[in-house]
Amino acid sequence: MTTPSAETREAVRAAAHWLALLDSGGASESDLLRLEQWRASSSLHEDAWQKAWLLRQRFSGLPGALAMATLDRPDAGRRVLLKQALGVAALLPAAWLVSRELPLDAWTADMRTSVGERRQVLLSDGTFVQLNTDSALDIDLGARRLTLRRGEVAVKVPGNLSLTLQVPYGQVAVSDAEVCLRLFDQACRVSVARGAARLQPLHGPALMLRAGQQASLQAAGVGPVQGLDEWQLGWREGVLRLDDRPLGELLHELRRYRPGVLRWAPELEGLRVTGTFRLDDTDRMLALLAASLPLQVHTRTRYWVSLTTRENRA
Repeated sequence: MTTPSAETREAVRAAAHWLALLDSGGASESDLLRLEQWRASSSLHEDAWQKAWLLRQRFSGLPGALAMATLDRPDAGRRVLLKQALGVAALLPAAWLVSRELPLDAWTADMRTSVGERRQVLLSDGTFVQLNTDSALDIDLGARRLTLRRGEVAVKVPGNLSLTLQVPYGQVAVSDAEVCLRLFDQACRVSVARGAARLQPLHGPALMLRAGQQASLQAAGVGPVQGLDEWQLGWREGVLRLDDRPLGELLHELRRYRPGVLRWAPELEGLRVTGTFRLDDTDRMLALLAASLPLQVHTRTRYWVSLTTRENRA
């Protein structure tokens, strides 16, 4: 077997770091520029990047850095390491385990998605779970509890069952209901599409939400009850449906489904949008917006897209 050189191993580790950053959706414009410079500075860097990207695609079910850890190993050893990957996380650079881009709880969650990915599963008890982009969920049917670690989840609970949905700010109890929970920095938005849900904050009284209502669950209490904003739940069918909404709302939501940088001229935010847009092809979504609104799409790289008014240049 050929042992990779120290230079090759260092290039592989750097490629894994870059790919993990892009996969997180947290890459800035300066990050993307530095990635371009790193790739262009050495054929070894570019080769490591291409191998990293191909392996990430092949093992898309694994966290990116876990798959990347096999890049600098001989082919005969890769399958063994992949089978043991979750048990040998110590082989990975410790910085990755505690980094902002790839938090440990997301790596070890029972169900997780990367940026732009959505997953669904029918649990053994009949509960239907859908996980939105860049999300992580722990499942404990023995305790009748799902714990949302990050992102957004939609849950349909059969009528003969009860379930507790745990979040950092409290918990949501449901039975024979359809609910959606989305985590923010200081709160969790709870939306009830069918049935009812009991919101219990860490501190303060509980509150019942009925079908067609939503509210913000915070550690100190529950925010005002509002009517359900249906367009925010369209992701469950893989679409975003807007009826005369500001373009800014759509673009801020679209950012969640695209790795890298998506930026736009502030004057575009006030444009009004009506339509149904599929989340499985965000490039086509941008093309449709450019065809129907006075804006232009400028793609510098796959991970760097800018929108300007049609009269201007990027």
